Amino acid sequence: MNNKKYGIEGFDAPELEKFKWIDANGKDTEPIQLSNFKGKFIVLYCFQSWCPGCHKIGLPSLQQMVTALKNNQAIKFFAIQSVFEGKNQNTFEKLKETQKQYKLEIPFGQDEGDESTQNISTVMYHYRTGGTPWFIFINQEGKVVFNDFHLNTEKAIEFLQTIK
Repeated sequence: MNNKKYGIEGFDAPELEKFKWIDANGKDTEPIQLSNFKGKFIVLYCFQSWCPGCHKIGLPSLQQMVTALKNNQAIKFFAIQSVFEGKNQNTFEKLKETQKQYKLEIPFGQDEGDESTQNISTVMYHYRTGGTPWFIFINQEGKVVFNDFHLNTEKAIEFLQTIK
């Protein structure tokens, strides 16, 4: 790992741990592994159900990106409830409600971490994120190219539209 406080831009994307997932239709599914999407550009969105910023800024930004890029098969979107506090409120059921509420037809995962990550989200731990909402962009070569709380949605869409 690097010495930065947050983020791992320029580094290889760590594989996702095997936590609970639902598919684009809200049905339980097998765990998502980044290695199954080699050659695709990946957008990971980290949130918590109870996070006001996630509902005010993050989830609407994700909606805009997913809508603008829905026909681009080179990009895959995933939402991860990266639980680091409020485990009793940020539940798998709340994750399902959030997917429905925002009509996001993308896979959602519930990442509560374990003892090895001090019981915080493994994504937060391995990607060195600073909370929620948080966006992570992984290029086709598996390198993290964006890892931050602040996202200009319009510029992100412009950038993502160049990916073929």
